[in-house]
Amino acid sequence: MLLIAAEVVEELQEHRISGFLRRHGENLTMRGIDVRRLRIGDRLRAGGALLEITQPRGPCSALDIYGETLGRVIYDQRVKALDPASPRWGMSGFYASVVNRAPSALRI
Repeated sequence: MLLIAAEVVEELQEHRISGFLRRHGENLTMRGIDVRRLRIGDRLRAGGALLEITQPRGPCSALDIYGETLGRVIYDQRVKALDPASPRWGMSGFYASVVNRAPSALRI
C-alpha cells in the first residue's frame, strides 16, 4: 500500500507541480501526520486497518511527466539510504503493509 501526505501534495503545488494527487498509485492520502517524523516500522491506524511503514517510496518512471524537478524535490540519496534526517524524508510517500484489519461486518 502506498501512503502520501496531503500536505506534501500542497507543498508540491508551491513548486508548480500540480496534479500529483491520486495519479500515481497512492492508496491512502493522509492529513495531519508529520511524515518527516515517520520511521520504518512505525504503525498507523487507518479506519479498521493497522498499517506498518515498510520503506519510503522511490521516484518511478510514472513521475517523469513532471520532468526532472519532481524527483529532486521529493527524493535524494539520503532517503534512498533510509536516512530520516534528509530534508526530503517522507515527501515521496511511504509503502506500508497491512498488519491487521478489523473483521468484516456481518450482514443479516
